[in-house]
Amino acid sequence: MAVTSQSPLRNQLLALLPEADYLQIAGELEYVDLQRGALLANAGEPIEHVYFLTSGIGSLIASTPEGNRAEAGIFGSEGYVPTSAAMGVELSVHQVVMQIDGDAHRMEFSLFRYWMERNRNFARVMIRCIEAFSIQLTYTAISNAVHGVDERLARWLLMCHDRVPGNQIPLTHEFLSLMLAVRRPSVTTALHILEGNGFIRSLRGQIVIRNRADLEEFARDAYGKPEKEYQRLMSGLF
Repeated sequence: MAVTSQSPLRNQLLALLPEADYLQIAGELEYVDLQRGALLANAGEPIEHVYFLTSGIGSLIASTPEGNRAEAGIFGSEGYVPTSAAMGVELSVHQVVMQIDGDAHRMEFSLFRYWMERNRNFARVMIRCIEAFSIQLTYTAISNAVHGVDERLARWLLMCHDRVPGNQIPLTHEFLSLMLAVRRPSVTTALHILEGNGFIRSLRGQIVIRNRADLEEFARDAYGKPEKEYQRLMSGLF
């Protein structure tokens, strides 16, 4: 299906492709509007489409057999999901859901696999993105193990801020609780600490970033390394 409405080149991966390579796959992309809560893939079910976000934020949510859930990673216009599609994996291991309204261009799984095998530059970008996303997931695990809730919240807010225009981030306490894998009272306490330091302003359903530089300093080494690795991996490809 031909691309409609919004430009797919707002997705950073598609924008990286040389023009000739992009034109080969452009006709396979379908524009979709994605509201908060939209399910892009479900755990244990076949992957139907691969999504290239052009705005908004989505989550990769891991679940235990007993139903405990936590966010493993987030993504925006810098990537695509599910990344496992690049390896030919047909079933999604995790749930992938939109957390902040946005839009995307999607490609049917079979077409994505077709171009992974036939367009070397397309495959190269997709595989590099897998490595970048795996680094983010690794640092989430490290941060959960060694950083306090306040620093982890600072990290997630910075990551969300990287993926939205402006300084207002539409985040609910429920989403923040999932991000941090803690109960909502812990989220409230951590928000009060960040707000008391003047880093943010917490409104109903909104977080306003007031002092980005100090928020980064507060997050210490919880934030920054995966972001630098993304830039390194995606720079100088062509």
